[in-house]
Amino acid sequence: MFDFILKASIRHRFWVLGVTVVVAVLGLASSRHLIIDAVPDITNVQVQINTEASGYSPFEVERQVTNPIELLLAGLPSLDYTRSLSRYGLSQVTVVFKDGTDVYFARQLIAQRLQESKNRLPDGITPKMGPIATGLGEIYMFVVESDTQSGVHRNLQELREIEDWVVRPQLMTVPGVVEVNAIGGASKQIVITPDLERLRAYGLTLNDIAVSLARNNSNVGAGFFEKNGEQFLVRVPAVAKTTSELNDLVVSVHEGTPVRIAQVATVTEGSELRAGAATQDGQEVVLGTVFMLIGENGLAVSQRVTKKIEEIQRSLPEGVRIRAVYNRSDLVSATIATVRKNLFEGAVLVIAILFLTLGNIRAALVTALVIPLAMLMTITGMVQGHLSANLMSLGALDFGLIVDGAVIIVENSLRRLSELRARLQRPLSLDERLDTVFKASSEVRQATMFGELIIMVVYIPILALSGIEGKMYHPMALTVLLALGAAFILSLTFVPAAVATFITGEGSTKHASKTEAVQSWYRRTITSLIDRPRAVVASAVAVLMLSLGVFTRLGSEFIPSLDEGDITLHALRIPGTSLSQAIKMQYQLEDKLRQEPEVSHVFAKIGTAEIATDPMPPSVADGYIVLKPRSEWPNPRLSKQKIVERFEKIAFQVPGNNYEFTQPIQMRFNELLAGVRSDVAVKIFGDEADVLLANADRVASLLTAIPGSSDVKVEPLTGLPLVEVIPHREKLARLGLSAGDIQDV
Repeated sequence: MFDFILKASIRHRFWVLGVTVVVAVLGLASSRHLIIDAVPDITNVQVQINTEASGYSPFEVERQVTNPIELLLAGLPSLDYTRSLSRYGLSQVTVVFKDGTDVYFARQLIAQRLQESKNRLPDGITPKMGPIATGLGEIYMFVVESDTQSGVHRNLQELREIEDWVVRPQLMTVPGVVEVNAIGGASKQIVITPDLERLRAYGLTLNDIAVSLARNNSNVGAGFFEKNGEQFLVRVPAVAKTTSELNDLVVSVHEGTPVRIAQVATVTEGSELRAGAATQDGQEVVLGTVFMLIGENGLAVSQRVTKKIEEIQRSLPEGVRIRAVYNRSDLVSATIATVRKNLFEGAVLVIAILFLTLGNIRAALVTALVIPLAMLMTITGMVQGHLSANLMSLGALDFGLIVDGAVIIVENSLRRLSELRARLQRPLSLDERLDTVFKASSEVRQATMFGELIIMVVYIPILALSGIEGKMYHPMALTVLLALGAAFILSLTFVPAAVATFITGEGSTKHASKTEAVQSWYRRTITSLIDRPRAVVASAVAVLMLSLGVFTRLGSEFIPSLDEGDITLHALRIPGTSLSQAIKMQYQLEDKLRQEPEVSHVFAKIGTAEIATDPMPPSVADGYIVLKPRSEWPNPRLSKQKIVERFEKIAFQVPGNNYEFTQPIQMRFNELLAGVRSDVAVKIFGDEADVLLANADRVASLLTAIPGSSDVKVEPLTGLPLVEVIPHREKLARLGLSAGDIQDV
């Protein structure tokens, strides 16, 4: 079979070369659709369900919201497990499906079950699914801030309004963007503050004001009527547009005189109660996070977002600007630049060695062409297989393995052509060249095939990995297999055709004499080793035992940690810390960190954003320390670990805080995979919170004593201050009131 392919490739060599060019062009076209990211996306198939339950304590949220939703989702097809989080006023249930489940099918199943939840949850509580994104979904963060240079100052309420009504709608139109989440600033509200003494004087209640607002602040349609052959639509608009209109609304009539809102209450412009805030370099800002749709190209989407931000900037009001504070494309570009540099240097080294060893420029070029052609064919396969190009998948490619078969075929063909030309003492005819190239290729093709198959077989067991391991290493193994397969096909088709077309064997006699000298030295070395078999075997065994001894002292980890460049600082404060106090503490922290020479800027998300993809109480903040390029550091050789240690000492100078240092992608992966932000976590299950907390403290003390452990923390279960208003039912009964009346007030 191989001989038939070799003969056909040599006989129809021009067709083979033409098809190779077409395949190369196809690879170039496919490269535009190649998914590029820094690391493989190891997030499992999961769907988040967020439910706002305003006024519910964590215990009530767990009992009345979280638990019913988890029970409702039990038994879903391909369901792996569920985990949940119950906080004050918020429930989050994460539904994890088995690998291979289509995420859209999973969301459809959940949507059907959530329709049934209306009868099982308290009135007014509606669960919603989170965005269709993964751990790599947060690709872009930006701040909407006041431009001090313009001379126009914009307050946080105006900035949030611009983000919600100008920036976000336009970013949502960018292909590949699934959600834009905002945190910080203040959403504008009209605040009506009743005067209780005046209400009593007029014999009114708080409910009278609520009813008046509802009855006097709506639009109603009333169908249509016809007159003289013309149709007139009827509507009754009554929505108040200004605070003065609200002040004039009639609440009741007292002794024949209308009582208006202004007489019993104060109407002002204010803002809603906030669950979160954002800070940057010691001042509060409005922060937006762009989420990428699952399966999209992270680099392409972030570039589209950057371009769209530039367009939006031109349409913003005076005194407002948008500034990117985190852009995933920076990390992806740095990663791809590293891979490109390594691949380029490897290719140049291989080509240089080919020139030196083959001694024929044409032969070296034919062999070297296998590298880009195999890469282009690999890219086509990666695009068709939806594999991402990242540090692991591309970094695993070995050009020496790719050109191995081609080198052997080209070298053997070159040797046979040179020998035949030297023996005949004349230029070779076309038939002689074609026949010689076929025999030379056929002579070594089977041996090289077994070598390539052995290498490919080594990667096949990696494909048996499942779960996180499979998601991490499958792209790497498949990419290498694609590259080796492409090299195998090229060595059977393109290489013999190119050798038969461009190489005649002329000018290789001098090189043959040089290689003969090397071969002579190799023969003498092999002969001397064969004469001393015991010494050679003993030496090999000794080296093996020594290596095994050294191997036992090596550390091990699942995958080398990627230096993302930036640092994530998870700040934990005393439970119950108010949002305003947390902002002040964050100011102190950022003021100290931004003075460090390696720091470009510092920003943080405190509490929970508008869409609770990452629910946190006001006492917890996710801080991002964005570093300058290493070339701008005072000491560019300083390690990342040393910088983190210095930042940790600085951070602990701010009292009342605990910290965890990690990296943005690493933190999100840990959180989405296991529900915790750390690399290692211990979960203790039980019913008694006090017993759980006591055991957690014991486990933490044991973990702290382990060499190499750092940032050992126990997640707080208690300490949130709570004010409860408990109705006295007997007294309510005497007054003819119900518990609902108290709750309404």
